Amino acid sequence: MTTPTNGQIGQRVWSYAGVLRDGGLSYGDYLEQLTYLLFLKMAHEQTQPPWDRESPIPDGLDWPSLLARDGDDLEVHYRHILEELGRQSGMLGIIFRKAQNKIQDPALLRRLIVDLIDREKWLVMDVDVKGAVYEELLERNAQDVKTGAGQYFTPRPLIKAIVDVIRTAPGETICDPACGTGGFLLAAHDYVAEHYPNLDSDQKRHLKLDALQGVDIVDDVVRLCAMNLLLHGIGPTRDESEPPIEKDDSLAGPPSSRFNVVLTNPPFGRKSSMLFVNEQGEQEREDLTVVREDFWASTSNKQLNFVQHVYTLLEMNGRAAVVVPDNVLFEGGAGETVRRRLLQQCDVHTLLRLPTGIFYSQGVKANVLSFDRKPG
Repeated sequence: MTTPTNGQIGQRVWSYAGVLRDGGLSYGDYLEQLTYLLFLKMAHEQTQPPWDRESPIPDGLDWPSLLARDGDDLEVHYRHILEELGRQSGMLGIIFRKAQNKIQDPALLRRLIVDLIDREKWLVMDVDVKGAVYEELLERNAQDVKTGAGQYFTPRPLIKAIVDVIRTAPGETICDPACGTGGFLLAAHDYVAEHYPNLDSDQKRHLKLDALQGVDIVDDVVRLCAMNLLLHGIGPTRDESEPPIEKDDSLAGPPSSRFNVVLTNPPFGRKSSMLFVNEQGEQEREDLTVVREDFWASTSNKQLNFVQHVYTLLEMNGRAAVVVPDNVLFEGGAGETVRRRLLQQCDVHTLLRLPTGIFYSQGVKANVLSFDRKPG
């Protein structure tokens, strides 16, 4: 079977987006339903040769059970699958939390399952093909709801280059406090697995269950990250172990744990703000200043807050690589305070200037700031 190109699979996926849009679904709804169904299909593929793995999906709630049904019975069973998997613990519970079927027409649902998803073997595709499909979905959805999509994806070559320089090792803990779909976490995991092929059972268990920690504030992104991690054999399936991914606001308070490595590309945007209605009934936006006792400076600048947060996440001698825009390097006031304290308390050894246009916001100048936390 010939693996389809980015353009071919993207065109097929978007042809179904149009059909479902006519059926009343937004791009966001389509992305959500595609995520559920793709996960079920890929989890089933893993049970087949050459992988022959145990499925994380309970019997009767899996992909073959969907294929065996049609008509109203299919819609009812799909809804049942989403509800039951949403009650599971571990990674499955995160992926299917509050999941609902948005495709009320059984014929449309059947077409999506049989004609689009089941026709492909998704696990054998190059990761860039699947990634390109999701990026296009997210970008279209962003245009649809007038919000930025750049928060979701960091280019995989950039992630790999950063991880190759950081060189994660067995036994280390790695955190991404703005993890998106999990690119840094997956790359750090794969680096250890590829460069240390003779891990003992304790090291393998640590890498699977305890090495990685990701946080993101967006529900749908957390869902995508959990799906990516679980399909790579990372995290608990249905047991009571703590999942390596959680939905939370990383800047809300001091971290409960520290890590050997922090890798992150925080969301770009100069200020955190809140929209409210004033006494005249008009909408106003108020800057939200993050105030934390463990921060060097109080500011509403998100990048400066994330740089400070990354420092608080590091163990002594821990190392970090953070993607930041130019304003972090040159802003006065709180920016000057943060830079001075960072230089005092860390070995700030590398600043990599990236070409413009790497991210969705064309023209944004970005850099990779690398530093190690010094003792004392």
